[in-house]
Amino acid sequence: MKKILSIFICILLAAYSLTGCGTDGSVDKETGFEYSEYPLERNGIALHLDRICVEGAEPDKDILLIHGVTYSSNEFDTDYKDYSLVRKLAKEGYGVWRLDIAGFGQSGQVDDGFMPDSDYAARDIDAAVEKIRQTTGHEKIDILGWSWGTVTVSRYAAAHAGQIRKLILYAPILCGIGEYDVTEPFHHNTWEHAADDFQAKEDGSFDYSITEKNVIEIYCSNCWHYDGEYSPNGGRRDLCISEDEELIDLTKLSNPTLIICGDNDPYLNNDKIAGSKELLPEGSDVKVISGASHVMMIEKPYYHQFQDALISFLSD
Repeated sequence: MKKILSIFICILLAAYSLTGCGTDGSVDKETGFEYSEYPLERNGIALHLDRICVEGAEPDKDILLIHGVTYSSNEFDTDYKDYSLVRKLAKEGYGVWRLDIAGFGQSGQVDDGFMPDSDYAARDIDAAVEKIRQTTGHEKIDILGWSWGTVTVSRYAAAHAGQIRKLILYAPILCGIGEYDVTEPFHHNTWEHAADDFQAKEDGSFDYSITEKNVIEIYCSNCWHYDGEYSPNGGRRDLCISEDEELIDLTKLSNPTLIICGDNDPYLNNDKIAGSKELLPEGSDVKVISGASHVMMIEKPYYHQFQDALISFLSD
């Protein structure tokens, strides 16, 4: 009897794993989205990996979202109106996965802030993708990287094309953003820094016609809550090099790739963006949204264009 019970439990556990259910699953009854965490560890550091989907759904497609250099994956889920990229993708039938690179957000802390550089982050992404594939049984997933995340996902994709269906580079840092000597292993985060990417008027005040006041407040509050006072500087040191130095080798990408950005983004090299399509593999596209900036996914005039462009590319 005990043997039969043990076998039955094993079968239940196997079925539980294959359905994609994680630990500490919770449902937001007001919105109808289910949030589940998936324990993951690499290099002795616990990594935060979660999945969001519509309550009760068993998505047959997955997308992994990778954050930038200062703040973590909370940025993709601004809980105001329909701004949340996570929830938009979940409504489109995706299991939406978010990873915090080591030292960021809800992942474990690191002693050396220079350690999680771009190559290190690419290996964290590899661990997350393998966890997702193992959990869901899906052979390939889509991946989106934002800002520094475009550097890290590109390095992962160059070596693991077989695990990817489509790649999205949102605000890609194709080359160095300018030489600056990053000497401190950790970046001191502030409320002002979290708000620094929002477009402003000539007098320096926020332009609320571009980004709603509530969106700015929620975004900054989330950054402060999840990311605290410090974040690792390894990625920032990678970015702060000469504009002549390449950070993303587009010729090494073999998956259909969407480059999407705004022409009012101060971190990007628009000349390199303009010539990028000819370097990308077949099935790729480049979309530049006029007037949009680095945070166009939450800018009032542009976020629907941004969301629609992603869905269109992923659906083709």
